[in-house]
Amino acid sequence: MDRKKLEQMLQIEFQNIDVIRQAFTHSSYVNEHRDINTSDNERLEFLGDAVLELGVSQYLYRKYPQMPEGEMTKLRAAIVCEPSLETFARSLNFGDHILLGKGEEMTGGRNRPALLADVFEAFLGALYLDKGFDTALHFLEKHVFPKIDTGAFSHGMDYKSKLQEIVQQDKNQTIEYQIIEEKGPSHNKEFVAELRINDKVLGSGIGRTKKEAEQRAAKNALDQLGV
Repeated sequence: MDRKKLEQMLQIEFQNIDVIRQAFTHSSYVNEHRDINTSDNERLEFLGDAVLELGVSQYLYRKYPQMPEGEMTKLRAAIVCEPSLETFARSLNFGDHILLGKGEEMTGGRNRPALLADVFEAFLGALYLDKGFDTALHFLEKHVFPKIDTGAFSHGMDYKSKLQEIVQQDKNQTIEYQIIEEKGPSHNKEFVAELRINDKVLGSGIGRTKKEAEQRAAKNALDQLGV
C-alpha cells in the first residue's frame, strides 16, 4: 500500500496508518505472512458497512423529505450493494493498494468484485476509526452522494411507476418514452431517453440500457415537478 499516493489522491492525511493499512489487507496476505503482526480487513469491513448504511440513510432522509420509507429502503439497498461498492472502489483505484497473498494475486483477486467491495467498506471503517464520523461522511459526500443525485442508482428505484401514478390523476395526460440517441461502441453503448407528457418534453436521461435511460428520464421529470 502506497500511503502517500493514497493520501494525495483522497486529500486526507491519516493519523493511524496501521488501521488504514489493515483496511487493504486481505486474509490471503495474512496467511502468507504469519511472521509479522498483521490483521486482515474483515472486522473493519463489518464496521464500515454500518458507517456506510448510517451515512447513506442520513443523506436520503435529509435530501428527499417526501420519499416514503419503502422507497428510501430500496434506494439505499441499490447504493450499498456489492456492484455499487465495487464501482466506488474502482473509481478510487483501491485495487492498486490491496495487500494480497501470492495465490490470490495469481488468480486475479485484485480485480475480484467481492474483494473490491469489501475493501471499500473496510476503508470506510478504518477512516471512521482514524478520523471520526464527520470525515467519513465528508468522504461519502465527495465520492458517493453525487452519484445518487445524478441518478446512478435509478435501477433500484421504479421512477417510471411513480411518475405514472402522478400522471394518471389527470386522465387527459399521456406519457411517452423515446430513445432519441445511441452513443458509443457496441460493447459500451449509452442510450439517451426523452420523456414527453402530452407531446411536451418534461425529462431526459442517459443510461447503459434503454430501461435505465428511461428510469433516469422519469426521475428527471419528477425532479422538474418537484416530487
